[in-house]
Amino acid sequence: MNTRRTFLVGFGSLGLAGGGYAAGAFREARAQSDSRLFAQGTQIDTRAGVLEYAVAGDGPPLMMIHGTGGGFDQGLLFATALRQRGFRIIAPSRFGYLGSAFPDDASPAHQADTLVELLDHLGIERLAVVGGSAGALTAAEFALRHPDRCSHLGLLVPAANLTNRDPVQFSALQSFAVNAVLGSDFWFWSLIRLAPGQMIGTLLATDPALLDRVPEAERQRAMTILNQIFPISRKANGLQTDGFWAGTPTLTAYERIAAPTLILSCKDDHFGTAATARLLAERIPNAEITIYPTGGHIWLGHDDDVAERIASFIRNPAPEGAP
Repeated sequence: MNTRRTFLVGFGSLGLAGGGYAAGAFREARAQSDSRLFAQGTQIDTRAGVLEYAVAGDGPPLMMIHGTGGGFDQGLLFATALRQRGFRIIAPSRFGYLGSAFPDDASPAHQADTLVELLDHLGIERLAVVGGSAGALTAAEFALRHPDRCSHLGLLVPAANLTNRDPVQFSALQSFAVNAVLGSDFWFWSLIRLAPGQMIGTLLATDPALLDRVPEAERQRAMTILNQIFPISRKANGLQTDGFWAGTPTLTAYERIAAPTLILSCKDDHFGTAATARLLAERIPNAEITIYPTGGHIWLGHDDDVAERIASFIRNPAPEGAP
């Protein structure tokens, strides 16, 4: 797609970022990133190893499971508008992200089981669970495997291979460029500075032209999502695992999910989650679905609408007979 070809052009311009000034600015950016994350997350020991999480807000608990390139900080960002609507946000870092362990079995199913230990630690019996992008894989497994702990399920721009074909495919050259950037904090930081629009178009699968058509707050949210991926080195294992599970034909028995389910996506998401959302709505019993015409993979321009849709859905009583 055009955004990915443009990404390669931006990748070739990285030589402009060389020199002592760039090196010093990079070190400062890395220090600021470490400072931003320091002491915000809490760690507990689980059977799978260390699990990092953060809690913010007051009210009914809601677990927000971050997407690819995230961590607890992305989960909190995704749920900012939900916290403002009176929810207490539980935001874990999935396996291989930030301070969480990376066990041999880093599957969404194992991650879902480990999140039960987090709920036990926090004394939470039951809550709504929302997963964004690759985090939707874990959220769905949580609802399937632990129906007594999941009151509602939200799948936000969900990643899943439901057709035996990876929805996101790169050419060999594109894969080389993306892997090079995602394997280097310096290259990633450089591209954010030199070509933020190209990074939004490629890594966040969102048309950068939308930035000129949304409020300033939404533009800032897009840049924050992008900047929070840095430092990439603290997320390398999680990124690799997400790529595998999102591209592998699904093993999740979606048709057996009993929790009330809401599925949200955008038609112009370059990662093809609108088609995935429609297929999921066919598989999950009585699922509700909303597809926005624009917004890309970060639902740009619709954050308040998405939060209101989720909040209203969760506050509705569960159907009689639901677990």
